[in-house]
Amino acid sequence: MRTAEDIAKKLLGVPYTSLDDLTRKVLQHIAGRKHISRNTFKEDGAKSTFGQRAADAVAKFGGSWTFIALFATVMIVWIGLNSFILVSQNKTFDPYPYILLNLVLSMLAAIQAPVILMSQNRQAEKDRMNAEHDYEVNLKAELEIILLHEKMDALRESQWSELLAIQTEQLTLLKEMRAAGIGAV
Repeated sequence: MRTAEDIAKKLLGVPYTSLDDLTRKVLQHIAGRKHISRNTFKEDGAKSTFGQRAADAVAKFGGSWTFIALFATVMIVWIGLNSFILVSQNKTFDPYPYILLNLVLSMLAAIQAPVILMSQNRQAEKDRMNAEHDYEVNLKAELEIILLHEKMDALRESQWSELLAIQTEQLTLLKEMRAAGIGAV
């Protein structure tokens, strides 16, 4: 059985100690004949905190058509209610240019923007983790394919050697038969 050091020398042409951690991990999996693929989605879900899950939920809702429709509805109702009160009672709870509405929208944006940024940072971390995992799986597959080619080449070489030995033996037997006069027609 090959060690990770042997595989590094043979397939990558460099000493094991000069490799990065991901490549070492892949070589250890190859040497130990263990699989390397895993469900990164499950891993991330198990590690996320309540705040991270909340940030993801806010970002998911804040970037949806439901939020846009709800937001537009609130704006229309706010302006419509102000207009209705202005026409019926000649005063409003938030006179034009809707300073209270601007304050509410500013507070919403001030809270929503950092939460969305937190979610984007988490998504970038997930993407980085998935890219690393893809690299590991691809490297392992590539190295396993190289090892398979080596095994196939060794098998072909041994079969050729056996075939040549059999053919040499047959030729020797044929010569002996000819010398003995057997099979001469």
